[in-house]
Amino acid sequence: MGTPGFAVPPLKRLLASSHRVAAVVTQPDKPVGRGRKLQPPPVKEAALEHNLIVLQPEKLRKTAFDRVLSVYAPDAIVVAAYGKILPPEILALPRYGCINIHASLLPKYRGAGPIQRAIINGETRTGVTIMLMDEGLDTGPIIASEEIEILPDDDAISVANMLSVIGAELLVKVLDRIEETGRVECSPQDHSQATYAPMLTKADGLLDWSLGTDQIICRIMGLKPWPSAFSYLSGKPWKFLKGEPYSDPLAPDIAKAQGLTDPGKVTGTVKGRGFVVKTGDGHLLVTEVQPQGKRVMSGADAVNGKLVTTGQVFVSDPAFLEGEPDE
Repeated sequence: MGTPGFAVPPLKRLLASSHRVAAVVTQPDKPVGRGRKLQPPPVKEAALEHNLIVLQPEKLRKTAFDRVLSVYAPDAIVVAAYGKILPPEILALPRYGCINIHASLLPKYRGAGPIQRAIINGETRTGVTIMLMDEGLDTGPIIASEEIEILPDDDAISVANMLSVIGAELLVKVLDRIEETGRVECSPQDHSQATYAPMLTKADGLLDWSLGTDQIICRIMGLKPWPSAFSYLSGKPWKFLKGEPYSDPLAPDIAKAQGLTDPGKVTGTVKGRGFVVKTGDGHLLVTEVQPQGKRVMSGADAVNGKLVTTGQVFVSDPAFLEGEPDE
């Protein structure tokens, strides 16, 4: 049971293992883009490439979908970013339970946004946990886990790719051990250490320029690919995709002399690099952006194209979000 790209490596790793995938459950196709054309989930596309049975229920609760699954007599149900809460009757269905691949070191970062929230919060380490699911939100006992380092140039996309592959390998080891021993060996979580990582919303992407430079960079890296870190210039949204601290010792004096000390103000440009924006504790050199309606470009190209100039102000007013599609 899985839906986005994160769940594809575990599915493919299962197919390459000695275990048999009886069926794949994923969310329904969804309309995307201006044409609202139906787009199948990545897991469905991968499953159909291997001629697997694909089930796409609209709802799980009060639909007797457990009876559909019972036909396959599953020894285990593997769950990877499926996106729906499993009702008790499905949790109780498989012989060895429902086994979840969660992209954090539980009990930290329970919830739908563990990778993004860890990066936004400036964590330097995270990991993946294989857990036996219960009726709580990522509260079940831990079967296995593996830790990784979050590097300075990592973003939510690169970390998700790493954890997906690592989780796939760990999953197969867990299933091999269950098959060998005939039992699921696990240990309870320390619930007193639990933290929560709620699902991201469009509003989470609004940059608060009064934050410190390092905090803003963490948000830029953690908010990829959606909703992206963004702010408004002349009422139009700009996505901020890459940036770094700007440490020119003259920058604070120059900004003060020119009256450019408010967070969000463009305080200058750096030839061949990009433009500089005032933050709460310093300056951010913006090296990659995407203005509304334009391609992703370097900060230097934005300057050369006169899309941004010194003295302009990036504003992160929630009022601008009204009427924008949340996708």
